[in-house]
Amino acid sequence: MKSIVTQLLQDALANLPELADVIAGISVEATIERTRDASHGDFASNVAMRLAKAAGVNPREIAANIVAQLPDGDQVDKVEIAGPGFINFYLSAAAFHNELRTMLDQGGCYGRQEARKKPRILLEFVSANPTGPLHVGHGRHAAFGATVGNLLEATGYPVEREYYVNDAGRQMDILGVSVWLRWLETQGTKIPFPEAGYRGAYICDIASAIDTGGIAVVSAERLTDGLPDGDQELVIEALIAKAKDVLGADGFDQIRQQSLESIRADIEDDLAEFGVTFNHWYSEQSLTTSNRIDDALAVLKERGMLYEKDGATWFRATDFGDEKDRVVVRENGNKTYFASDIAYHFDKRERGFDHLIDILGADHHGYVTRVQGGLAAMGYAADDLEVELMQFVALYRGNERMQMSTRSGEFDTLRKLRAEVGNDAARFFYVSRSNDQHLDFDLDVAKSESNDNPVYYIQYAHARIASVFRQLEERSLKQDAVKGRENLALLTEPQEKALMTTLSRYPEVIELAANNRAPQHLVHYLRDVANDFHTYYNAHAFIVDDDKLRDARLVLITAAKIVIANGLSILGVSAPETM
Repeated sequence: MKSIVTQLLQDALANLPELADVIAGISVEATIERTRDASHGDFASNVAMRLAKAAGVNPREIAANIVAQLPDGDQVDKVEIAGPGFINFYLSAAAFHNELRTMLDQGGCYGRQEARKKPRILLEFVSANPTGPLHVGHGRHAAFGATVGNLLEATGYPVEREYYVNDAGRQMDILGVSVWLRWLETQGTKIPFPEAGYRGAYICDIASAIDTGGIAVVSAERLTDGLPDGDQELVIEALIAKAKDVLGADGFDQIRQQSLESIRADIEDDLAEFGVTFNHWYSEQSLTTSNRIDDALAVLKERGMLYEKDGATWFRATDFGDEKDRVVVRENGNKTYFASDIAYHFDKRERGFDHLIDILGADHHGYVTRVQGGLAAMGYAADDLEVELMQFVALYRGNERMQMSTRSGEFDTLRKLRAEVGNDAARFFYVSRSNDQHLDFDLDVAKSESNDNPVYYIQYAHARIASVFRQLEERSLKQDAVKGRENLALLTEPQEKALMTTLSRYPEVIELAANNRAPQHLVHYLRDVANDFHTYYNAHAFIVDDDKLRDARLVLITAAKIVIANGLSILGVSAPETM
């Protein structure tokens, strides 16, 4: 619908050559928005006010000139100039009827834009450390990332999804030694389990399933000999060193890799069951084996962005707005996590992706500037990387807030949450608030079958529409969709006009939600659609004796069913035919 007003304004402005220079730098579409008050029309544009200063003309005079040049047509009933120069458009009933026909013609494609070739977007999300099952906090990342990807695809962008597997570094050593100690327990060797180890029950499950390849059992005395007292981080480091000494590098790596693969497979299965899949699972280890870290550092060195100090190699991060320069190679020759981060994003651009979106936890706030600086230092634009930060989610059972800690095992897993409330409620509730706001996940509401549960309320609208057509069949009646399309002028009730207006907003909502990475706009919109439908359902019968009116109303609710299903699909939520 917005495109109707956009085209009218563009045609009018084309007939005002005296404004050609000042209009060149303005997007006409960006000057148009839906009115909040229907008495002011359906759409309003401030284009005259945007042009006034540069043109040196009173905005109301410019508005009058634009209105005088608007082409005739049946899409607009009237146009008014309001206030300092707003142009208000009152669309005709025919315009809304045409939009209903478009909904029926396009079906599942309604609201989707034509495919574009550029920019190619790489969307990285979840990327939880493969040290344990996904918890409910990771679920918010998954639902948000998947929905943003769906929104971007709906607006025509080529999108690929990637999970960065943090399978290198200290946390993998802690995982390996945790599994080894639990395996030793099954062989009769028990010591007090280190507090800094991973202590969830899943560690025992992995330990009982791994192939140890004939690894010898170690006595408790040998394990505890020489362990430091007190600091648990020092204890775990000593146990890791002991494991590598006892097992050898290959033996320890065997346990560590099997543990990693077991957890990674569990994560992949969990996400797939949640409707979240990835084009790529990118291994952090591969950055080393493929020499991508060295490649990235070579580019930085060639561009004069590295220097040596105190035996280490530093990146000039302060040149790009960071608070301090960052070490990329330590004195011992080991690459830092930051070096891996730079190399990973360098590799993303080298693979041909134009725009990189990372969805990260709120604790990564300081990460953004330094990685953008790394890209800029290698010759790319800093804003090639967009980072969306996710605030935390708190899970409540009644008034009790659940504690989440992967190492202690005191956390509720995503899998448990999905089993309790279902995928639909989980996907919906996770994206119901902006990602920069904390989310309190109320299990009682998510499980309720009432209007207090928004996902139930929306799905019930879809199921209700399906039930109308079952009732039609039970009465041995048939819908004549062709006549229904021809008789849309019979839809004159206030509830019908309200529903048509809300349905026509769908393409604009999809674009808004995609551009702002804000799925909550779609969530709120679908509640509006459901509310307008339920109000209509309670006020009027659809299967009436007047076949022309009946067919017109069936066309309207069919359009509502299409929009609800399309919107729920983007959210990753089902649209049931019965409830």
